[in-house]
Amino acid sequence: MRDPDIEPTSEIIAEGLGAASEAYSVFVSELGEYGITLMDWRFYNDGKAWLSKGEHKWTTPRGAKKVKPIFWLSIWEGFFRIAFFFSSGVRAELQDLEISQEAKDIIQNAKPMGKTMRFIPVVIDVKNSRQLSDVYVLSLYRKFNI
Repeated sequence: MRDPDIEPTSEIIAEGLGAASEAYSVFVSELGEYGITLMDWRFYNDGKAWLSKGEHKWTTPRGAKKVKPIFWLSIWEGFFRIAFFFSSGVRAELQDLEISQEAKDIIQNAKPMGKTMRFIPVVIDVKNSRQLSDVYVLSLYRKFNI
């Protein structure tokens, strides 16, 4: 999904994901249970790819509408990628979450980025439904702690 002229449809996504399309379907259908919605797909020229964003939306007691970005979603050949961006100061807290050793290794090896090198990217390439529990735990952490 790197062609700006071909907008993502469910058919194009399923074709690109192949065997991972089942995990994607489960992921999309379960996001609402975590209070997260996906924004519409947009093509970003800086990364030359179509991306969607998982967001938590709520209304404050005074009626203000708020939106908090949780993760970025992209589709690749045979998998979908979920990218979180956390403050590097919470790396130890992330390591203490109930996530797989694979996810802990990703967190441990994440290199700081950004102008001030204050953020670490935690990128999970989801190929099967087993990996979704890590995505959900990290999503809830981001939703409630950052």
